[in-house]
Amino acid sequence: MNKLITLLLITLTGYTWSQELFSLADAKAYALENNLNIRNAMNDVENTRQRYIEIRGMGLPQVDVTGSFSNFINLPIQIVDASFINPNAAPGETISFRAGTDFTVSGTIQATQLIFNGSYLVGLQAAEYLKKFQVTASDITKEDVIFNVIQAYQLASVAKENLVFTDSMVIITQELIDKQVNYLELGLMKQEEMDQLNYSLLMAKDAHMSAELNYKNSISLLKYSMGYPSDNSLKITDGAVSLLNKSSLGSGSTNITENLTYSLVEKQVTLSELDLKNNRYANLPSLNAFFQHTYNAYRNEFNFFANQPWYPQTVWGLQLNIPVFSGLSRQARTAQARIRLLKSENDLKLMGETLKFQSEQATNNLAGAKNKHKLQEENIALARSIYEKALTKEQIGKGNSIVVTQKYNQLIMAQAQYTGSLIELFKAQLALDKIYNKLLPTN
Repeated sequence: MNKLITLLLITLTGYTWSQELFSLADAKAYALENNLNIRNAMNDVENTRQRYIEIRGMGLPQVDVTGSFSNFINLPIQIVDASFINPNAAPGETISFRAGTDFTVSGTIQATQLIFNGSYLVGLQAAEYLKKFQVTASDITKEDVIFNVIQAYQLASVAKENLVFTDSMVIITQELIDKQVNYLELGLMKQEEMDQLNYSLLMAKDAHMSAELNYKNSISLLKYSMGYPSDNSLKITDGAVSLLNKSSLGSGSTNITENLTYSLVEKQVTLSELDLKNNRYANLPSLNAFFQHTYNAYRNEFNFFANQPWYPQTVWGLQLNIPVFSGLSRQARTAQARIRLLKSENDLKLMGETLKFQSEQATNNLAGAKNKHKLQEENIALARSIYEKALTKEQIGKGNSIVVTQKYNQLIMAQAQYTGSLIELFKAQLALDKIYNKLLPTN
C-alpha cells in the first residue's frame, strides 16, 4: 500500500511539474482553450447560431393558447327601440335591460403560418450567412491571440538566451578577478587594471539584473497572452534558434485572399448584397394563414366545471398584405442599402491593395532582417573570439586588464546587436505569417 501511495504521489508531482513546461505549440494550444477573448468570440458564434434559430422560427407555425375569465359586477345595460319587444310601442320609445351573465370564461387556441414573405426568406438567408461571418470574426480573434502568444514566447526565448549570456559573463569576470588577485598582491598587476576588472564585473551584474527583469516581464506577458494564471509557475522549453525554424512561410498558399481580415470584408460584401435584396423584397406582397378555435361559457353562478354547455367557435382564413405606397420610405431604404453595398465593395478593393502593400513591405523587412541577423551572428562570434583571446592572455599574465575590459564591452555591444536582430527577424516572420493566415492551426 505504501508503495502504491508513493507511486501515485510521484505521478501527480510529475504531472504538475509537466504543466509548468510549455513549448510554443503547448502555449498556443493552451491559449486557444483558455484565453477569455477567444471564449467571448466563441460565445458570439453561439449567439449568432441562436439568432438564426430565432429567425427560422418566425417562418414555422406559431401556436398560442389564451384564456380569459370575466366577472361582471354590473351587467352592461342595452338600449333598444321598444318596438323590438312591443310592436304596439309608441314611435321613438326605448327600453333598457341588462344583457349577459355574471360570469364568462373563454378559451382559445390559435395557429398562424407564414406562407410567403420576401423579407423573411432573405432574412433567413442572411442569418445563415451571418454565422459564417461570425466564425471568421472569431478566427480573427484567435489569430490576434495566437499572434500575441507567439510574440511573447519569442521575446521570452530571446530574454532567456540573453539571461544565460549575461550570467556566463558574470561568472567569467568573477573567475578572472579571483585569479588576478594574486598578481595584484605580488605587485605584478596595477590597481588600475584591477579596478577595470571590478568595473566590468559591476557592469556584468547590472546587465544580468536587467536581463533577469526582462525575462520575468516576458514570462508575465506570455502568461497574460495565454490566459494562464499569473500566480502559477511557467517555463518555456523552445529556444530562440529552434523558433527560427517554426515559421510557416514557404509552405502552402501565399495568396492575400487567404487573409482573415480580407475574408471578413469579403463576407461583409455578401451581407450588404443580401441587405439590398431584402429591401427590394419588402415591396412584394406577403401572405399569412390563420386558424382559431374558441370555447365560451356563460354562467350566472360560478359552476364552470358542472355539466353545462360550452359554445365552440372555429374560424380560419388568409391574410394578404400588399404594399402600395410608403411615402417613398421603402425606396429610400433601398437606395441606402445600395450605397452600403458600394462602400463594402470599395472596402474590399482597398483591403486588397493594403494587404499587397503590407505583403511587399513585410517581405522586404524579412529579407533585410535575415541579412542583418546573419551579419550579427558573425559579429558576435568574432567579438566572442576576440574577448576569449584577450582573456587568455590576461590569465597567463601576457595581457592587459584594460584591453580585456575593452574587448568585454565590444562583446556586450555585439550581444545587444545580436539580440536586437533576433527580435527584428522574429517580428518580420510573424508579420508575414499573419498576412498569409499561417498562424492558426489547420484542422
